[in-house]
Amino acid sequence: MQSFPVTILVVEDEALIRLAIEDELEDQGFVVFSAGNADEAIKMIEHHPEIAVVFTDIDMPGTMDGMKLAAFVRDRWPPIKIIVTSGRVNPLGNLAEDIPFLAKPYDHAKVVGTIRSLMSL
Repeated sequence: MQSFPVTILVVEDEALIRLAIEDELEDQGFVVFSAGNADEAIKMIEHHPEIAVVFTDIDMPGTMDGMKLAAFVRDRWPPIKIIVTSGRVNPLGNLAEDIPFLAKPYDHAKVVGTIRSLMSL
């Protein structure tokens, strides 16, 4: 069992949704960074090697959406766990088996439970 807090990167372009999940995760003892798009997320991961989980929305502006971000992170940083979320797109069948999908609006307790399960906490 880990004795240090898990660091999570929330990637969400809608500020209110991003702030809500950040607050919930911090309240649960996680260290949280955030990004508004995939480009910001990649920079954040490059500067914070302690990031263990990327929680990303699919539908985002910028050079890549959440699905492409998930594939990029998986290829470049295989140890990082990924959770994908969306209120518009259902990617089932297009995600690797070890990448969970949570539909929006998501239950914060389910998000926390999914992170703990991925990290075996």
